[in-house]
Amino acid sequence: MEHDFLLTVEAGEAGQRLDKFLVARLPAFSRARLQALLKEGAILVNGREAKASRELSAGEVIAGTIPPDRPSEAQAQDLPLDVLYEDDHVAVLNKASGMVVHPAHGNEDGTVVNALLHRFGAMSSIGGVARPGIVHRLDKETSGCLVVARNDAAHHSLTEQFAGRTTGKTYLAVVQGVPSPREGTVQNHIGRDPNNRLRMAVVPENAGKVAVTDYRVEHVSGADALVRCTLHTGRTHQIRVHMRHLGHQLLGDATYAKVSRQTPSGRMMLHAWRLAFDHPVTGKRMEFTAPIPPEFRPWLPEGGVK
Repeated sequence: MEHDFLLTVEAGEAGQRLDKFLVARLPAFSRARLQALLKEGAILVNGREAKASRELSAGEVIAGTIPPDRPSEAQAQDLPLDVLYEDDHVAVLNKASGMVVHPAHGNEDGTVVNALLHRFGAMSSIGGVARPGIVHRLDKETSGCLVVARNDAAHHSLTEQFAGRTTGKTYLAVVQGVPSPREGTVQNHIGRDPNNRLRMAVVPENAGKVAVTDYRVEHVSGADALVRCTLHTGRTHQIRVHMRHLGHQLLGDATYAKVSRQTPSGRMMLHAWRLAFDHPVTGKRMEFTAPIPPEFRPWLPEGGVK
């Protein structure tokens, strides 16, 4: 079962680091486990995410949910996997909408990782036994390009490229309404929504991380628009949050929109269309395009998107 908790910092505990406070108050859990949960945003201080090193003040409230331990090692499963490219170092997949990238609470199997282990055997070990090969992630309902690492050297290279923002990431989204202006850049900070820990939100600078999205309306169909989004950062739910910030939620996004008031779409309308990176060994610039799913057809312009 999950362990929900609500703790108040007493006067004698003021000045303690957050991680040390949690270890003392929650002795059943290791410091490493608690630090990992802090990074995931599962533990909040006064409703906001906080670093493990944060010094606490008397009266502050720490709340969170500690999910149960999961089996540490993912198992190989014979699952459909659309491979756009593969060599001895990397593979690029066209992830299906509805498929989770790696095992997690509530999705212990049936993931991309389980399929990768069946298809390729051993993957890079840097992500741990539960996330072998995983360099970046796509939300469950997002389809499209996903690069994975088949060895540790490739993983290091790809991780540096994502961190250094040298990869190219272009998405297609169908949104409710038509953004105005039809082309622009959204730059702000994204962090955990203080009112709903399942969502992210635009937050003050000191409460989140910088997020930058270029967008351009490609086609208007009825009351909705097909939007091209180019990411310069990789924050959780970035496009979903930025489009909502503009007042135009993604169709089918039950987390951020009232789907019953939208044009029916059958899924969340977000597709990782193109991905570019430098090959970890050859250094050659590589670009991949994932075919646009059939659910997008009603919103595509005549002749498609170039």
